[in-house]
Amino acid sequence: MRPAGGACLVLVLALTMLPAATARASVSVLVGAGDIARCATSGDEATAALIEAIGGTVFTVGDNAYPDGSAQHFAECYGPSWGRFRTRTRPSPGNHEYKTADAAGYFDYFRWRAGPGDRGYYAYNRGSWRIYSLNSEAITTEQLAWLESDLAANPTRCSLAYWHRPLFSSGQHGNQSDTRPIWDLLYSAGTELVINGHDHDYERFYPQRPDGSRYWKGIRQFVVGTGGGAIRPFATVQPNSAARKSGAYGVLKLVLKDTEYRWRFITTNGSFVDTGSGVCHGRH
Repeated sequence: MRPAGGACLVLVLALTMLPAATARASVSVLVGAGDIARCATSGDEATAALIEAIGGTVFTVGDNAYPDGSAQHFAECYGPSWGRFRTRTRPSPGNHEYKTADAAGYFDYFRWRAGPGDRGYYAYNRGSWRIYSLNSEAITTEQLAWLESDLAANPTRCSLAYWHRPLFSSGQHGNQSDTRPIWDLLYSAGTELVINGHDHDYERFYPQRPDGSRYWKGIRQFVVGTGGGAIRPFATVQPNSAARKSGAYGVLKLVLKDTEYRWRFITTNGSFVDTGSGVCHGRH
């Protein structure tokens, strides 16, 4: 028997009032590394081959083109490998970019993708995530004020940030304490993840506060200086270091969902894989 018109109306209303959780969740992919291209070596070609098979946004965490980030080194060293992904790359600069005055080679190569005004920092969205590309080579009051303002204006549950020099590292460069003001702002806003380079190795830390104390609602930091530059051994292992790998090139892949994420670090030679997942905790 055909249901009465009123019954049909009730059914339609019930379907339209289903919880939002039944809607398809957004999924975004980020993949990348830092310390990337040297013309004299082929490590960047090997990591580029990994990225070739992975869709999504490509991030870089500085020292994109050795030795001095000149226009020539971007054209001849970076271009043939990671340059294949320039249209989907959102980079950040490193100290080697600034060996060329005002990092002109970097900004000329990436243009608008490196953010506005040649300042080296900017933000963008992927799904429900707010993502910050920052400049650790010029930690100015202007950059910190901008970051604080943008975090306040975009109070998302899930956010991440990346830049070159890490606050915590067991590598040869070690902890870069002058980056702590960035961490202070990100931690206060409940940022989930930080990705850095500078030390030419892979390292993942347990979530921690800016003072280095372990805390489940702290920031989970990755060092991924494995894009193709000369790889180096570790020095002094820092507290809260959860996973480490030296002596291999690789890239970090992040799968970002509405309230959670997964990570996977993959080496080019298959010698090491680090995987895991987390749930966004939001602001404190």
